[in-house]
Amino acid sequence: MKTGIAYLPLHYGKAPSWLFNRMKILGRQIILIMVEEFGPEEVLRRLSDPFWFQAFGCVLGFDWHSSGLTTTLCGALKEGLKDIGKEIGIFVCGGKGAVSRKTPKEIEDLADKRLIKVSPEGLVYASRMSAKVDSCALQDGYQLYHHTFILTCDGKWAVIQQGMNLEKGWARRYHWLSEELNDFVCEPHKAICCDQRGKVLNMVAEESKSAREMSAILAKEKPDKVIEEFKIVKEMKLPSEHPVNYKDIHPENLKKILLKTYAEKPKDFEELLSMEGVGPKIIRALALISELIYGKEVSFRDPVHFSFAHGGKDGHPYPLNKKEYDLSIQILRECINKAKIGAYEKLNAFKRLGEFIS
Repeated sequence: MKTGIAYLPLHYGKAPSWLFNRMKILGRQIILIMVEEFGPEEVLRRLSDPFWFQAFGCVLGFDWHSSGLTTTLCGALKEGLKDIGKEIGIFVCGGKGAVSRKTPKEIEDLADKRLIKVSPEGLVYASRMSAKVDSCALQDGYQLYHHTFILTCDGKWAVIQQGMNLEKGWARRYHWLSEELNDFVCEPHKAICCDQRGKVLNMVAEESKSAREMSAILAKEKPDKVIEEFKIVKEMKLPSEHPVNYKDIHPENLKKILLKTYAEKPKDFEELLSMEGVGPKIIRALALISELIYGKEVSFRDPVHFSFAHGGKDGHPYPLNKKEYDLSIQILRECINKAKIGAYEKLNAFKRLGEFIS
């Protein structure tokens, strides 16, 4: 289940080595205590909570609102846990940029070394589909550039990935959790950490169900028929504020992918989305045809529900969940207190946690 999305200012550069090395040590110790106290699955649950993840990054020493918190924290966890994964039952794959594309190979390597007890195929599929959903099925203007896949030896997993919008100067973070996941392409969001909304194409909304079904049907049609219908759409005078930019979809390029989908005939939208070569443009084209030719409703609702995962102090968008809020703080406090680090590092970690929650 996807548990959150967070907006962060887009910052460039990298963490200095002295800070990154300390983040590795402190992060490693906190995760070790969490596994001992709560088990590896609770670690996944906490990392998939946008508020807890943000607080964790602050405890390790990063600015609370920096986009670099995501990539650096995930990198520190990967480095800090790489030699104790077998011992604690947690493994970290993927990362930023080109490293993110190595995630499937890293998962398969874990299976080859018999470090995980399940077949890697399903895990590789989860990694690819989580990225495909947030880059193609949910088109919000943020280009994914970071993908970290965290898994247990029993095959439970969490995904933390981030996209950037260079024009707006913001980054958006997406959290996924395998627990209770029923459908990759229908309302996977549980909690979203964000104040901003935009014009998006949301093919994973409940109200896009009929459009998803029609898109899968169109993908199995003869390409020439679909192209003719798309040409009709292009000739329509759509309002300038229409969320889908149809002008950059070229029929000749569209036909190449449609030939493949026609040959393979995906059984549903999820299978269509999972196909290699099916990207944002073909999803936009099929969504447009579904809506404007066949009258199948497409959602342009940005799936942002509330500011922080624990609610708001003024009761909006819902009352603060004090029990969950206090539990997050308690877990971090206990883990820091029990961590095998120096008094100076502990004092600073407690100070940063206090600043975050004040």
